[in-house]
Amino acid sequence: MGRITASKKQLKGDPKFNSLLASKFINCLMWDGKKSVAQGVFYDALEEIGRRGDIADKTPIEVFEQALDNVKPYIEVRSKRVGGASYQVPMQVNKSRQQSLAIRWILEAIRDKKGRPTHIKLADEVLAAYKKEGVAYTKRENTHRMADANKAFAHFAW
Repeated sequence: MGRITASKKQLKGDPKFNSLLASKFINCLMWDGKKSVAQGVFYDALEEIGRRGDIADKTPIEVFEQALDNVKPYIEVRSKRVGGASYQVPMQVNKSRQQSLAIRWILEAIRDKKGRPTHIKLADEVLAAYKKEGVAYTKRENTHRMADANKAFAHFAW
């Protein structure tokens, strides 16, 4: 069973953009309680996105939000045990889980890449997700493909 936290009630917007989504992402990016380091990495990545210039008249925070929307899964498979057998049943994903999965997949993608500064890896992955490509977007596509392949077991979703 998951832990119950008051983080949704306590969450305040980030200092630069006053965005709750950015604040949530910074909190997930943070390691060992070093929030200022995580904020620095996030804001440097947004500066890098703005510097690249291949975004059509959008601010870097809008590009980030659109990239996260592109990575959000709408359907996923869950294991369901019926009569001694386990089935991969496709199910709808609620809004908060969509957001947390998208954040998790982007962070996994940048942490798996080695050899470059984190803010550059983050900028690359956000731009790739914005263009509907990259590791995190591929993960979403694979999730949707698996759910589509297991459509035959949808009647077990009760």
